Amino acid sequence: MSIGQKFKEFIAPMDEDDVLEVEQEEESPSLSEYEQPKSKAINRLPGDTKMVLFEPRSFDEAEEVAKRLKENKAAVVNLHKLQRDYAQRTIDFLTGVIFALDGTIQKIGHNVILCAPRNVAVHGEINLDASEED
Repeated sequence: MSIGQKFKEFIAPMDEDDVLEVEQEEESPSLSEYEQPKSKAINRLPGDTKMVLFEPRSFDEAEEVAKRLKENKAAVVNLHKLQRDYAQRTIDFLTGVIFALDGTIQKIGHNVILCAPRNVAVHGEINLDASEED
């Protein structure tokens, strides 16, 4: 109990009935099995986050990228730490996620991709060919 709550309780004590009503109102809606977090430790991002940066070290971390995309956050994924075949698997997986979300996926560097859901607009392109200089 915080100091402010203790002070409120001292000034205007609440009946037990009021406490029960408050507790019932605070219950969160039930989540389906699909929406339940798999672990007790949940990574919370600030509410105003629009883009998340990832540097996966295994293919299993691609699921975390997919979760962020489902939350309508763009993701920059640096695949430098992955072996070539796992990097390709990750790209294939994220391409499927992006297709399902009607988003866009774009290569923005050597082994670096940008994944954006439909609600995040990406303007411009990065030319990766050194031979086409202006």
